[in-house]
Amino acid sequence: MHLPYLIDLPKILDRRGNLSFLEEGNHVPFEISRTFWIHDVPGGEKRGGHAYKSQQEFIVALSGSFDVLVNTGDKEIRFHLNRSYYGLFLPAMMWRELNNFSTNSLALFVVDQPFIIEDYLWDFEEYKKLTNGK
Repeated sequence: MHLPYLIDLPKILDRRGNLSFLEEGNHVPFEISRTFWIHDVPGGEKRGGHAYKSQQEFIVALSGSFDVLVNTGDKEIRFHLNRSYYGLFLPAMMWRELNNFSTNSLALFVVDQPFIIEDYLWDFEEYKKLTNGK
């Protein structure tokens, strides 16, 4: 099983404003099929609370900050995303919850599959069974 990890993105410095970018197969370790973003999250709210059976994703905090709490099946890891020049790679079968959103935060998700509702695991107990009860 692959574990989640942070990936640095290019950061081109310029006095007029910095530029960062990502490329599939170079910075993102999969072919990009879909992107979406989460914004205007009210204070105290949580997002996520699920796992994907086969989908992989890459998450970037384009603005503001938030935490991604990942359960790998045998441990929990908290990632604090607060810069637009790095992101979190999440392989399939990682339970995730996003919380601690700052005001005006913007979370970008880059994924390797179109939206497939059957790929979602919404029940944490079912997730634990599929990860051998770890």
